[in-house]
Amino acid sequence: MTDTKSPHTSSLDAEQVGYKQTLGRRHVQMIAIGGAIGTGLFLGSASRLHNTGPALVLSYAFVGLIAYFLMRSLGELVLHRPTSGAFVSYMREFFGERWAFVTGWVYWGNWALTGIADLSAVGLYMQYWFPNLDTWITVLVGLVVVLLVNLMSAKAFGEFEFWAAILKVGAIGVFLVVGLVVVIGGLEIGGHKAGFHNLWSNPGGFWPTEAPYVWYGPLLVMSGVVFAYAAIEMVGVAAGEMQNAAREVPKAVNAVILRIAVFYVGSLLLLVSMLPTSDYKPGISPFVTVFEQLGMNWMSAAIQAILIVAAMSSLNAGMFSTGRVLRSLGMSQQAPKFTLKMSESGVPWAGIVMTACVMALGAVLNAFVPDAFELALEATAVMIVFTWGTIFACQLRLRSLINKGVIPPTPFPAPGYPWTSYIGLGFLVFVLVGIAISGWQSSPDFFHKINFLVVVFGIPALAGLLALGWFLVKPRVIANTDGRIESVWTDTGPRYGTATVADPIDDTPSH
Repeated sequence: MTDTKSPHTSSLDAEQVGYKQTLGRRHVQMIAIGGAIGTGLFLGSASRLHNTGPALVLSYAFVGLIAYFLMRSLGELVLHRPTSGAFVSYMREFFGERWAFVTGWVYWGNWALTGIADLSAVGLYMQYWFPNLDTWITVLVGLVVVLLVNLMSAKAFGEFEFWAAILKVGAIGVFLVVGLVVVIGGLEIGGHKAGFHNLWSNPGGFWPTEAPYVWYGPLLVMSGVVFAYAAIEMVGVAAGEMQNAAREVPKAVNAVILRIAVFYVGSLLLLVSMLPTSDYKPGISPFVTVFEQLGMNWMSAAIQAILIVAAMSSLNAGMFSTGRVLRSLGMSQQAPKFTLKMSESGVPWAGIVMTACVMALGAVLNAFVPDAFELALEATAVMIVFTWGTIFACQLRLRSLINKGVIPPTPFPAPGYPWTSYIGLGFLVFVLVGIAISGWQSSPDFFHKINFLVVVFGIPALAGLLALGWFLVKPRVIANTDGRIESVWTDTGPRYGTATVADPIDDTPSH
């Protein structure tokens, strides 16, 4: 089956000018894997296991299903039109310039703040081996390494992610093998007999309800679990620089559900089968805990190194994506003009350097005023929810136009339309409510209910800042687009006259 890309205006075409399609199959596969494995699994799962119990396995499995719905929606958008502008470009096409502005700056803010956290984390992780090492040295070295990688080429970014993913997958692979041997063999670990019976013989049972647990714990924790899957959408940003997006994206997307089942659900199932969940302590990787109990201290040190790799990989993804998003914003005068600058190797270097400067400044300030940045960093939760919401919203609009015959169908339609996207959007609303509730419960001091404050006061404040920003840039955007600031499409065809039809995709990806 041959598909034809939908018509689109020259401004959307212009976003891709200058980029080099250098990301091959192995890069794409590992970017997809790397986006699904990070500190949320290696470190964040410890506190969730401790506070939730074995039912956390169900929480990760359900959120993993939502992540799969998300990736199928993103896959349909990419097969409609691969672009390095990703969510910004899709919001511009389907909802207009104002929503492109909001989406781009929210996504940039998410990665800029995440990068600050990643740099700070690398400094702390290095102190495992060098307790007297000043964190600013590690921050500077880590930032320079990742910045140089991103400034070289998209292929260099892909290579970094490829090897980072190899290390992360390798560590999880070793754990899965060891864990299966220990659990199936019923071996002793930390004074406990391993086995699947621990799922229900765990203190409090499979789904603990008595103090210090609450019956809704596994439901509420899903609002935090969703961020363990953050960055899974990186495939969409990288699509514009893939050698064959039509072939590679469906394969990467369809493999996501298997990877989530194996790496996340499989790992957690083994973790709760090996030790009581109360043995996992917040701030200590559960994998480190297991290997130390098994007397494999060398593997504990390796996991600590993997934490550094995961943080550097996240930093790498942040620089890569923000450079592309800023350039997409710059194309319509929604970001400073210098963000349009590109190198001969097809790298939007100016936007990347801008992000790196903000990350460096933030990491330094974070060392002196951590309380102020804790509030800002928690805001990334809301930003991730918004980004995921834009993917579902754009897919719903795309399919609506396809069903009306305005846009040709893609060869990779998301299944279950429209219900999978509606379920995804409904779940994201639930996540915001969950963040507010967990934030309220986190501290008796009102001003330390960080997540509650972020949702109740932070969202209106962010909306106000974005409204002010749009008010300031709107005249430039109108002048730059000759007043064409609404969506590209109406329910009957192109809004602004005849558009250019792109060459067809001559590949038939599997569903």
